[in-house]
Amino acid sequence: MAKVKVPRKSTSVDMTAMTDVAFLLLTFFMLATKFKPDEPVVVDTPSSISEIKLPETDIMQLTIDKTGRVFFGIDGQKTREDILQRMAKIYNMKFSPEEIKEFSLQSTIGVPMSQLPQFLKMTTEERAKANFPGVPTDSLNNELGNWIWESRLSKNAERKELRIAIKGDRDANMPTVKRVIAVLQEKKVNRFNFITSMEKAE
Repeated sequence: MAKVKVPRKSTSVDMTAMTDVAFLLLTFFMLATKFKPDEPVVVDTPSSISEIKLPETDIMQLTIDKTGRVFFGIDGQKTREDILQRMAKIYNMKFSPEEIKEFSLQSTIGVPMSQLPQFLKMTTEERAKANFPGVPTDSLNNELGNWIWESRLSKNAERKELRIAIKGDRDANMPTVKRVIAVLQEKKVNRFNFITSMEKAE
């Protein structure tokens, strides 16, 4: 008995739809990705087994490097503009619209208020080479406390979900860390997080 020959069909597949989807996904991730801002100092955080993750927005971050310098940072350009204007009133300083705009683009600062105008005039390359003294935290000149207080009073930062985090170097001296915690408590901040690197639990 003769075998029935099955006619062969073309195996070509239209890839147009798949290509469209791939380019749509690529475009989405390019537009939606938020790049990590440059940090003024490299901090080697201590490790822990905590699995609690900080949110990506609404964060006030206090960074402490191994030499004891303290850096202040908070999310939101509008929030930073408002905070700078509030701080300018406290220290009787005036900033131009260009300086306010430049400040709003900085994710972190680590200079006293008296050096802030000079900091804002620097280029990105000059800031990368500069050795900033950090935000003063001593009792006679507690600028960090003012940054924290004015940030909490800012109309743009009046959010219950604002989280405060301390990112300290594992080799940072304990008196500086204690001083930062004391400043937070002076400003009625008793809930904050420590940023650590992930370590596997035994």
